[in-house]
Amino acid sequence: MRLWYSGGSRTKYRCTSMHHVRLIHEFRFEAAHRLPKVPTGHKCARLHGHSFKVELTISGPTDPETGWFMDFGDLFELWRPVYDTLDHNYLNEVPGLENPTSEILVKWIWDKMKPTLPSLEQVTLFETCDARCEYRGE
Repeated sequence: MRLWYSGGSRTKYRCTSMHHVRLIHEFRFEAAHRLPKVPTGHKCARLHGHSFKVELTISGPTDPETGWFMDFGDLFELWRPVYDTLDHNYLNEVPGLENPTSEILVKWIWDKMKPTLPSLEQVTLFETCDARCEYRGE
């Protein structure tokens, strides 16, 4: 079986067998925060912002008819309410994110996504280009 990717979308074709796959889609949002519980004088206690990247990893069987496990457009629609809550906002004002460390934020995203996305396997949050936090549930 062959998957064909072109410009972020997949072509449709008939698949003769079902198999298990992992899909990973990345999303981005911009937000400001400060960390109120760091030691006195720590730079993260000051208000600052990040260009966050989030990878949602889902897994499951492909559909024999479409050859897809999930349409990335459907995944985006499930992500949209979380995006709307986080993007261009002050994270400390979001309920549950009063101390928005990467560790707390990645679990918060998991908790918001998992009820509508039972196939969610992992959330990876990139705070910077070289610092990330991964969460796979309890």
